[in-house]
Amino acid sequence: MRPSRRALVLFSGGQDSTACLAWALEHHDHVETIGFDYGQRHAIELECRKAVREHLVAGFPQWARRLGDDHLLDLSLLGQISDTALTSEREIEMTRNGLPNTFVPGRNLLFFTFAATVAYRRGLNVLVGGMCETDFSGYPDCRDNTLKALQVAISLGMDTPMTVETPLMWLDKAQTWAFSAALGGEALNALIVDHTHTCYLGDRSQRHEWGYGCGQCPACALRRRGYKGWRERGQPEFADTDPLGLAP
Repeated sequence: MRPSRRALVLFSGGQDSTACLAWALEHHDHVETIGFDYGQRHAIELECRKAVREHLVAGFPQWARRLGDDHLLDLSLLGQISDTALTSEREIEMTRNGLPNTFVPGRNLLFFTFAATVAYRRGLNVLVGGMCETDFSGYPDCRDNTLKALQVAISLGMDTPMTVETPLMWLDKAQTWAFSAALGGEALNALIVDHTHTCYLGDRSQRHEWGYGCGQCPACALRRRGYKGWRERGQPEFADTDPLGLAP
């Protein structure tokens, strides 16, 4: 018999982490979620997390029995030592080093480290994140090599095998919409449109066909472009909802 797969999903309440949560519920035996309050401007995402979990339980009974506890950690110190457009009221722009000023240095490294600490205590052996380096803002802590190195460091530092899984790593945003549709059909994508949050400015006053947001920030632009691409491709079937080869 294969060993039990018990996962902790880094769950922000956004499109990508919701797709990853659905994927984890499809492929793992027990799934818990973890979120982080780090002083982000778009703190509305923390409220969306609860709604997404509730709608997943109500709408997808095949996954509901696998969904366990949610954890929310206070990482406000990260916001205090950051000087970025995600943690303070600033215009979003490119910086001299070629990265957008929405990059929060060390954010994903800290997220995974704290998640691993919770996972260790909870008897969970898989960490799942929605990082991607196909359609992304250039953040170095979203790259596959970074997360592979982090997996090794975490496993060594805790003296226990801890797997980092990133099912969206090589998908563009149009493929991400197709990916979630393949997992949960139109019902899952409707949930993503209505209840998840991606906009960096925290704007939920404007509803677009792809969801709520200002429509102008980089996160909204990626989400809009992906949704449009998915629709223009005729909502293609996504053949591989098991990109990491987890099916028995």
